[in-house]
Amino acid sequence: RGMTTSCFSSIKMKFKSLLLIAFLSITIPFAMAESAEQLLLQGVHADKQGNYIQAANLYEKSCNMGNAIGCHNLGFLYAQGMGVKQNFTKAIQLYENSCNDGYVISCSNLGHLYENGQGVKQDYSQAIKLFDKACKGGAAIGCNNLGTVYRDGQGVKQNYAQATKLFEQACNAGFAESCSNLGVMYDKTQGVKQNYIQAAKLYEKACNGEYATGCFNLAILYDNGWGVKQDYVAAAKLYEKACNGNIEQGCYNLGSLYNEGLGVKQNHTQAAKLYAQACNGGYASGCFNLGISYENGWGVKQNRFIAKEYYGKACNLGDKNGCNKYKKLN
Repeated sequence: RGMTTSCFSSIKMKFKSLLLIAFLSITIPFAMAESAEQLLLQGVHADKQGNYIQAANLYEKSCNMGNAIGCHNLGFLYAQGMGVKQNFTKAIQLYENSCNDGYVISCSNLGHLYENGQGVKQDYSQAIKLFDKACKGGAAIGCNNLGTVYRDGQGVKQNYAQATKLFEQACNAGFAESCSNLGVMYDKTQGVKQNYIQAAKLYEKACNGEYATGCFNLAILYDNGWGVKQDYVAAAKLYEKACNGNIEQGCYNLGSLYNEGLGVKQNHTQAAKLYAQACNGGYASGCFNLGISYENGWGVKQNRFIAKEYYGKACNLGDKNGCNKYKKLN
């Protein structure tokens, strides 16, 4: 099973949309002139329902009437290509307008585009300025993203102590991802003394905040008995939450528990299904283990041709054992 607590910890929240908006059903008489705020709320409702084309139209109307959040949300749709053709240049314009109008979450999203060179030339210095502006303006996501810049040494000298402070600030503000990132700092002895107990508390807080990587990292601690009493049942439940949150290694590790009968009743069929889910998500070890399942007939009908196919997929994803198995079966 994978044993790396920080495998997914470096993932930053790329965009944050609709943070300050309740998802409400809005009913407005047609005779009334609709305000920018009413159009915004209708857009949010359409967004929540998955009607992105209608949402984009309503956000645009709200934005044109001077509503900064409408501009922000429209920028998010352009950045993601939801309801409109993906257009980073347009997203930048909208985020910039919203940021300048005081909606600081847009500053953070704009910083992300500069950080990754999407629609603009990559510029870490500009990204840092925008993350800092968002953070100082009270947007926890800005503090989190600034923390990752200091942790990774992108555009600034690597500074774990500063990263820790920023993650702690964002975590205390309720930003679940930062709690997980801070947990990794304690887990991996980055800027703080190693403390698995503190890491476990922070991962739990992140997991309770629906941040799947936090669930995965906490599962690793329960799986190995680091900072908590070893508990395969708890690990299995947490891996399941991580898997349901699209953390492929969570699916893989849960499959391994089913394969070995640890914390769950041994079930090779369920293990194979979870390995397949991990493999389909691009996790090489999932492909490799699924190849083993087909080669040996564990939980699936034995089929060496299919086994070879999955070993090949594992190999293409960088798994040397998959390459060796593929050559052997070939």
